Amino acid sequence: MHDLFAFAAPLALMLPLVAEAVDVAEPPAPAADPSAPQSDAPLATDDEMPREINPLLALRQSSSVSQVRIEQRVVIRIAPAPLAARQNLTADLPQRASPPRYEERGKEKCLGLGTIAGVQTGSGNRLVLYLRDRKMVSVGLEKACRARDFYSGFYVEKNKDGQLCVSRDKLQSRTGARCEIETMRQLVAVRS
Repeated sequence: MHDLFAFAAPLALMLPLVAEAVDVAEPPAPAADPSAPQSDAPLATDDEMPREINPLLALRQSSSVSQVRIEQRVVIRIAPAPLAARQNLTADLPQRASPPRYEERGKEKCLGLGTIAGVQTGSGNRLVLYLRDRKMVSVGLEKACRARDFYSGFYVEKNKDGQLCVSRDKLQSRTGARCEIETMRQLVAVRS
């Protein structure tokens, strides 16, 4: 039923154009009835009769000029890293009884969005980003934000430089929370 409507709607819009293009012959005037009272008022001419409003004709005859602005917006989704990818990052380390301990070192200012492979929530307002080159980066969010809001990943709007930067970019969780990045540090495994 919807397909029929979708097919017929454009045709219905074109009917006033077709009717305007074709000269429709006027119906023959009825014969004057001699017993009918004669009116002194002249009959209405075509110019005096109200014309039907044709939206397509009005649109075609309008002299207004419009301006169109096209903007492009690219949003990138970073999903949580699969469990196998997280385990592969520590696979090269010798097997020990205790899990590896990581330390934050060095400050990062920006990070390429293409290098991020996944994300995992940390404690408090920290996220852990897994990079494609098998490195990990800790991202500190602003104080009002909680890392657990980002359990299913985040969205970030891509900038011209393709970087994720401190004090510039905001991460948006799938639940709607928007948080600015305050710190970014590399995580390095520490040998005990």
